[in-house]
Amino acid sequence: MNVSKLLNRTIVCKCGKEHSSKVEHVVIEEKAIKHVPELMNAYGYKKAFIICDVNTWEAAAKEVEETIKAAGLGAVPCVLESKELVPDEYAVGYLLMNFDPSCDVVIGVGTGVLNDTSKYFSYQLKMEYFIVATAPSMDGFASTGAALISSNLKTTYNAHVPKAIIGPVEILAESPMDMISAGLADIMGKYTCLIDWNMARIVNGEYYCEWLEQLVRSSIKKVMDNAPLVKDRDHTAIANIMEALVVTGIAMEYAGNSRPASGAEHHLSHYWEMQFLFEGRKAVLHGTKVGIGTIAITYAYNKLKDMDIDFAAAKANVANYDFDAWSAYMKETYGVSADSVIKLEKKVQKNGAEGRLRRINAVEANWAEIKALIANLIPTVAQMEETLGSLGGAIRPSHVDIPREMFYNSVCVAKEVRDRYTILQLLWDMGLEKEFAEELSNYMYA
Repeated sequence: MNVSKLLNRTIVCKCGKEHSSKVEHVVIEEKAIKHVPELMNAYGYKKAFIICDVNTWEAAAKEVEETIKAAGLGAVPCVLESKELVPDEYAVGYLLMNFDPSCDVVIGVGTGVLNDTSKYFSYQLKMEYFIVATAPSMDGFASTGAALISSNLKTTYNAHVPKAIIGPVEILAESPMDMISAGLADIMGKYTCLIDWNMARIVNGEYYCEWLEQLVRSSIKKVMDNAPLVKDRDHTAIANIMEALVVTGIAMEYAGNSRPASGAEHHLSHYWEMQFLFEGRKAVLHGTKVGIGTIAITYAYNKLKDMDIDFAAAKANVANYDFDAWSAYMKETYGVSADSVIKLEKKVQKNGAEGRLRRINAVEANWAEIKALIANLIPTVAQMEETLGSLGGAIRPSHVDIPREMFYNSVCVAKEVRDRYTILQLLWDMGLEKEFAEELSNYMYA
């Protein structure tokens, strides 16, 4: 799939939706920075406000500035003086204080943090932006949300997509291997999230698009077919990762939500990230955490497909639900975020008896289909571990200092991060979450 074929068009889909993206240009090729001036000219922009940090200034932003000026256009670089930039109020305020109002477009140079910061900053100023990627590390290039740290809590703010995504392959291929590995892990997470989406379709009657699923699966295949070459920084393999990250971001925009790219593996990652924030610990790359979560969820799915669930016992257990006891557990495991988790549950009541019984009955009625779905679509844990391990990527929670208790709790409560049906909700509904949390902990910490 040529990603450009997904842009500048409306697709009338069998799912009942019309799919379109506000991203207008994607350039993933060698020396892609040379296209920045022509893209500026295409929109009539005369002067770019370039956002970068000290790392991405050397990697690409300096070249972006020189290329723009060589074309007779203007450029004002703003270098955030941090080698480990935090996307918080300080970063946004620094940009505002140093903004040149004669600029008419924002160009972010970097990846996750710089993309989010540039996206939010330009959105607040009601200006369009381009992103020049320096590492293929995450799938948020084409998304509308901006993940920022506000009052020491990670919050996703509404923003907009870039007009253009530029991926200079020679720069992407020289990015740190842990960032490349994180991007590959984020793509591998689509294996499990797509099964979660299918289960939500079967159990909850949730909106689902077969074409979008196949679009994402084709991207996964393209990446995995060349995954053994990633360790050698093969340019084709790196370009495939970057393209897949962009395509899955567009798929989320097409769907109107993150279902095509995010499931239980992301919920585990979000829970760990929140705990690290509360403890004041250095953040771990998003894709790295997703990779560990994907291995755990892959293990869980492979165990689930071989089980004969006692549905009668699951139904009988519904009456034992105690909201007060559940709330106390949330306060124990979520700390300062417990109130927002409890507030969400009071609003959506996903754990209430009526919804739980309905879902148990739906799983029972479709158990053969669900087991066949898992058997056909889930890879083995060994395949996941071998692919990430070959790059030196983290494959165990301990590799990024996630303690066993935090991991155990995440299997039991990470589903509370949002109202979304995944395997974690299924396990909780069936009363299997502690059994799986224990077995997964034993495996992941063996």
